[in-house]
Amino acid sequence: MTSTNYINADYGIWSWLLTKDHKRIAILYLVSITLMFILGGFFALLIRLELLTPAGDLLAADTYNKMFTMHGIVMVFFFLIPSIPAVLGNFLVPMMIGARDLAFPRLNLASWYIYMAGAAFTLYAIFTGGVDTGWTFYTPYSTAAANTKVIPAALGIFITGFSSILTGLNFIVTIHRMRAPGLTWFRLPLFIWAHYATSIIFILGTPVIAITILLVAVERGFNFGIFDPKLGGDPVLFQHLFWFYSHPAVYIMVLPSMGVVSELITCFSRKTVFGYGFVAVSSMAIAVLGFLVWGHHLFVSGQSVYASMIFSVLSFLVAIPSAVKVFNWTATLYRGSIEFAAPLIYALGFIGLFTIGGLTGVFLATLGFDVHVHDTYFVVAHFHYIMVGGAMMGYLGGLHYWWPKISGRMYPEWPARIGAAIIFIGFNLTFFPQFLAGYLGMPRRYHMYPPEFQVLNVMSTAGATVLGIGYLLPLTYLLWSLRYGKAAPANPWRATGLEWQTPSPPPTDNFATTPFVTEEAYDYSSVPEAELV
Repeated sequence: MTSTNYINADYGIWSWLLTKDHKRIAILYLVSITLMFILGGFFALLIRLELLTPAGDLLAADTYNKMFTMHGIVMVFFFLIPSIPAVLGNFLVPMMIGARDLAFPRLNLASWYIYMAGAAFTLYAIFTGGVDTGWTFYTPYSTAAANTKVIPAALGIFITGFSSILTGLNFIVTIHRMRAPGLTWFRLPLFIWAHYATSIIFILGTPVIAITILLVAVERGFNFGIFDPKLGGDPVLFQHLFWFYSHPAVYIMVLPSMGVVSELITCFSRKTVFGYGFVAVSSMAIAVLGFLVWGHHLFVSGQSVYASMIFSVLSFLVAIPSAVKVFNWTATLYRGSIEFAAPLIYALGFIGLFTIGGLTGVFLATLGFDVHVHDTYFVVAHFHYIMVGGAMMGYLGGLHYWWPKISGRMYPEWPARIGAAIIFIGFNLTFFPQFLAGYLGMPRRYHMYPPEFQVLNVMSTAGATVLGIGYLLPLTYLLWSLRYGKAAPANPWRATGLEWQTPSPPPTDNFATTPFVTEEAYDYSSVPEAELV
């Protein structure tokens, strides 16, 4: 094995475009999804500027419809779903289990090309007329003869689904077949458990949404009666199929963040995770129960009251494994030797935002309350706390934690801490007022609203400005660190885990010899103090 690391091995563009190194593929994903995040954030900026005043004086109604649709499509399908699995998962899963690469390196590279192909179709749709159906593609909006680019956008999402399926398949086979000797299931890092559970959702759920979106394109292109009632179709059938995947997709976004937070909490409290086995199994429970609660999105869609009651109870149940994680993280922090480094601040921010999002999810699982706030900004605030607040805090926390390992450079600590605090404050200022506006009756998806809601919308837009500044800070100092950051040691955080036993950045093949694991997960008594930076 060569000692040359994966970054300095070859700077040629073809060495990157044809690479089979999981670490380089992770960086290709990092660049790609960052660009998609910037695009989705631009659409969000236009939405918030429009809502600064009650009158629709910035965007026409049709243009506004396209803005919130394209914001949702880009953020959900091209950033939130792939962010942690494709970037941190790709980079870390082999190293965390003592493997030299994923089980199928060529398939891994193919998944990135498939992601890019899907993004190309969707970007074509965006820049040649846009889509105005909402990110959910509800019929008959998506099947009517409106002059928007539904078919190329739908094909882009269909194609991208195969990227998720291949990534999930690769992770499952790798975790099953390539663990280092001695690395039993209950010695695995919780990051691996979270990605294993996420991969199950990828494999079982993604084909459903892919086929559903493809049927929309077929119906629109060939006038087949599948979902459009004018053609004899059933629009509620679309909602059942869509949410059978899209509610578990929420856990695709948040489960990997939970895995990240488990790693951060134990490292920066210098303690073994309290109730490791329960936290591990809770990831699997979330993945399984997530497939049983889709009907709570159809409480006002003509669904049977008895079915709604069953889905309501099941939705309450899915909160239990999530609560197990939050309580066990809190117990881990109790009496720990806590170091408030930037990654831990992100982890604490995740716990705060996810708790608010989870508790308001219990509200929405309650039949009477959901009918009152359905399609209001209460729902918008709820899913942003889970899907954006939770997923982004976990993603940024993990990116900061493993950045020295990825880049071989340290970032400046105080700007990182300030950035984490700004993001947390900006996020709450942006979305908490939306709970109030929604409870008071402000509907979502309207570019005009009664003047009594303006104060809350001004607060929300001001918060979005703060949040945008918070997101720009990490982008700035992480790029700065690539050139000017201090060289990172192998284990700057004195963390446990096989990935920290490699140089920073790691060699192309990760390990000179296959490691042998003899310790339980997160045994901090064995970490030498001399490695402290």
